[in-house]
Order: sequence, then structure tokens, then C-alpha cells
Amino acid sequence: MKLHRRQLLRLTTGAVALPAISRLARADAYPTHPARIIVGYAAGGPTDIAGRLVGEILSRRLGQQFAVEDKPGAGSNLATEYVVNAPPDGYTLLLVTQSNAINATLYTNLNFNFARDIVPIASLMQAPSALEVNPAVPVNSVPELIAFAKANPGKLNMATAGIGSPPQMYGELFKMMAGINMTMVHYRGGEPGLVDLLAGQVQVMVEGITSSLGYVRDGKLRALAVTSATRTDALPGVPAIAEFLPGYNGVGWFGLGAPKGTPDAVIETLRKAVNDGIADPDVKARFAKLGAEPMPTSLADFKKLIADETEKWGKVVRAANLKAE
Repeated sequence: MKLHRRQLLRLTTGAVALPAISRLARADAYPTHPARIIVGYAAGGPTDIAGRLVGEILSRRLGQQFAVEDKPGAGSNLATEYVVNAPPDGYTLLLVTQSNAINATLYTNLNFNFARDIVPIASLMQAPSALEVNPAVPVNSVPELIAFAKANPGKLNMATAGIGSPPQMYGELFKMMAGINMTMVHYRGGEPGLVDLLAGQVQVMVEGITSSLGYVRDGKLRALAVTSATRTDALPGVPAIAEFLPGYNGVGWFGLGAPKGTPDAVIETLRKAVNDGIADPDVKARFAKLGAEPMPTSLADFKKLIADETEKWGKVVRAANLKAE
């Protein structure tokens, strides 16, 4: 059978298009089996909690299980690198956090470029932290803490969740803007630092409201201010640091990302499911109990947030001369 040139071209074009059509069909059917959300911190912490919340949202709305898998280590870099090297099919996702923006400057030898290798999907929620002191510290406000620190330079110990962790970043920014000196004491995570703060082994800590709210309510810790630009309903009556240091703002945020090359249709499916989920009144109520609030953004706004946060905390890392362990 002899084929005319035009028929041959049509057949060739159709053959070339088949893989693209096949990929599109698979994307349209997504998800067809369970997926994983990789979290870069240990179980039980705020990031793990955020991962499980978004997993529940996606499981309920997309009809497949989105299970959380914790891969702690290297300030969440192990988890990020794992997802960067995963197939870009939407079945291995990353719980994106502020640490990803901080690590871009803190670490100089990463095997990936977060901004290049991870595609943002959707922001999930934001949660301020609180500047807290052990009740034995004779201060009841931010101005009193600043005055006490200036009168006793280096004598106050401030706990952090590790070098380059968001609590340290918030603390470093506070020190810079207040012009004070406090000694940073680094722990392997926020929980052991919080334990020592309760015991009075350290005197100050900037800790997530999610983790410390119960201790504040019981009077075991004194919350002087929140790190968000404005006050939060989670700690009514507690001022914002920005009321004393204009321009101060340090809010933790969480979102979802995927390996570069993940089909746009899959990204859109996930984005819509997250945004619809965090608009649900029951989900909002659960966030409120954690001292957090939904953070709906457009894809462009989420990308801008990551870029802005990378620049902002990069300046703090460089000014404090921080280096990863």
C-alpha cells in the first residue's frame, strides 16, 4: 500500500502527539492511587500537624489517601532533596515551610535549588509565634525586656529550635531591631528548648503559639508579644512586637510543593482542592485551635511570598553571620 506524503505527515504527527495525549489523560484522571506528603520534621511538631491537615483535606476532596511521611534532618533539606528527585507525577509532594526560604542562604552546598526544583502548588496556613519568658524573669512587656537586656548584656539565654530555625530567625530579627544582646542556645527542635524554658534553664524563647499556648494559659510561661504584624485572636490582649518595633514581622507559613516538571493539570487539581479545603468552616475552626489561620493565595502570590521570604531571611542570616552545622 502506497501512502501519499500528506497522509504520512498526518500519521507521523499523530504518533508524536500520542505521548502528550496520554500524559494529559493521566493528569486528568489524577489521582488514581495513594500519594505521599513528605514532611521535613519529626512527628508531633507544627510542621507535621500542618502536613496531616493538608493530607486530610486532599484525601477527602480527591478520593485517594494522601499520607504523611516524616523525613527529618538537615533543617528539612533531606525531605526537600527527596522530593526534588522524585518522579514529577503528583504522587510525592513536599510540605513547604519558611525553612525552605531560610535554607537557601543558610546552606551553601545544597544539591538542589529550591526555587528552581520545587513547583509551588498552594499556601495552606500561617501561624504567628510568641515572644515568651519564664515567669521568673522580672519583665512584663517588650519595653521592659529590652531595658533588662540592655542592663544585663548577654545574660539572658534565648532558646532556639536549632541554627537557622524560624525561632532563631525571629529572635535574631528582634535582637537586631531592639539593639540588644542575648545568648542563643540551640536545641535539636523546639520541644526540648520549650522544656528548658519551662524549667528556667533558659529565660527567653520565640515559640510557635501552637506548641506553647497551653503553657501560657496555665501561667507557666509569660507571653510578652506575638511576632505577627498585628495582634492575633489566639492570644487576646497580647500585643504585637511591631507595636514597639515598627516593621517587625515574623510569621510561620506552610504550603504544598511538587517536583519540577509535574503536569500543570495536576498542580491545578491540587491547588483547587487545597483552596476549597481551607475555606471550609470546620477546617478554619481547627486552624484557630492551633493558633493559625487559613492562608489562601493565588499561585502567583504564593511564588512571590517564597521569593520575598527568601530575600528577607537571607539578609538576617548574613547580618547574624549564621552558618549551618
